Amino acid sequence: MVGVTAGATSAAPRDAAPRPLSQVVPVPAAVHEGGAPYSIGERTAIRVPEGSPEAVRVGRYLAALLRPSTGYPLPVRPLAAGGRDGIVLALSGHAEGLGEEGYRLDVTRHGVAITAERPAGLFHGVQTLRQLLPAAVEARTPQPGPWTVSGGTVTDAPRYSYRGAMLDVSRHFFTVAEVERYIDQLALYKINYLHLHLSDDQGWRIAVRSWPRLATYGGSTEVGGGAGGYYTEAQYEQIVRYAASRYMTVVPEIDMPAHTNAALASYAPLNCDGVAPPLYTGTNVGFSSLCVPKAVTYGFIADVLRELAALTPGPYLHIGGDEAHSTSAADYAAFMDRVQPLVAAHGKTVLAWHEITNAHPIAGAVAQYWGTAGTEKGVVAAARAGTRLVMSPANHTYLDMKYNRSTKLGLSWAGYTEVKDAYGWDPATFLHGAPASAVLGVEAPLWSETISTSDDIGYMAFPRLPATAELGWSPATSHDWDAFRARLAAQGPRWDVLGIDYYRSPQVPWPADE
Repeated sequence: MVGVTAGATSAAPRDAAPRPLSQVVPVPAAVHEGGAPYSIGERTAIRVPEGSPEAVRVGRYLAALLRPSTGYPLPVRPLAAGGRDGIVLALSGHAEGLGEEGYRLDVTRHGVAITAERPAGLFHGVQTLRQLLPAAVEARTPQPGPWTVSGGTVTDAPRYSYRGAMLDVSRHFFTVAEVERYIDQLALYKINYLHLHLSDDQGWRIAVRSWPRLATYGGSTEVGGGAGGYYTEAQYEQIVRYAASRYMTVVPEIDMPAHTNAALASYAPLNCDGVAPPLYTGTNVGFSSLCVPKAVTYGFIADVLRELAALTPGPYLHIGGDEAHSTSAADYAAFMDRVQPLVAAHGKTVLAWHEITNAHPIAGAVAQYWGTAGTEKGVVAAARAGTRLVMSPANHTYLDMKYNRSTKLGLSWAGYTEVKDAYGWDPATFLHGAPASAVLGVEAPLWSETISTSDDIGYMAFPRLPATAELGWSPATSHDWDAFRARLAAQGPRWDVLGIDYYRSPQVPWPADE
């Protein structure tokens, strides 16, 4: 095996050598360079195991990625038809050590073979192959090529099983198409969980049959007073299916007991005084709370969680729990003690912001850490007692933080977060005293107080999202800023072709414009 080295930092000319196998993001676990390269051509076929419909779908996904730019037919054929040339996607129960998401990529002069134990591994291997091809492969019109991949072997599997990104669709609403576009961008970097923040003070974004005004009234506005919006059951299921086609699991969040003004405005009985407040379009936090003593509160929550669980095949329901400044500590603990069993009753795992450790996390619960200091004793104690952690320290992973003082979008309460800051931490050690074994993974949240378009999402997420993705996927021993920034620079031309309006950080040696 060879060590990972920094690659070229400028766009490769058409006749240049193909990209080294290690020059992708996230960096692979192990790379062995060597042997003849392979060039995708007019006669290349994609071969898939006939007995796996999922593998067939991955093959068709790959063909759909490559056909527009290459102009080649790239037929998807069964392995049983004979031949091992071209691009082979193979499932093997004997692919030792690859697990649910790992893969091995072998390149010889005869072709490219991606082998995995599970279809998710094939999909992740396809993303690596995609990045090894020139950026022009992302174009939707024919490009001159050539489409050559370096010879050698990549053996790869993730460090953490949870590698997430959160999109706040409550402060500003994003359409199904906009969410699907973000899913496609996340998939390129092997993100496997999409956390949707579906409710907040400014808007309720999911239809609930038993409480219809949540969406029709509570979803009718957003920050700044725009029209807002919400997802019907069918639209939410469409997002869930689309994410699943990219091997991404949706984690829906209904924030409670705070961040609930949209719900309180929709139904007066949810308020302790029985009076519905007006809809809210500002950006303050911590002023709202469900009425903890009222029985109707728990009937409401039970209905919402029941309907949401039925629409959500993934294992997690996120119940928020952050910034409950107008809820007393005793009421907060009592509330969480009553709500967590409602999640478990539907066979789902509780996920909540780390304030849940101020209550009594039930067995199996996951706390999402969003602090900045890494010294919160209650979180550490809960982790030692068995509560698992998703690490989202705001000063490293919050994609809505400004890059610097002049950034037009975003906030700065957690400080300015440049790309080096996004990369410069270790999920296993950030929370001092917490066992590394408690860390389930990482997540990069994007709050949308100032974010309202797909271009805004792209500008704030890229290039920082790939930093979080690499920390979640790649071995800790590969963590090297200089190598990362060089590999990240090579992503710039790809984002240009994909139409991502990314931030051109001065910390990254981007290729000169041609």
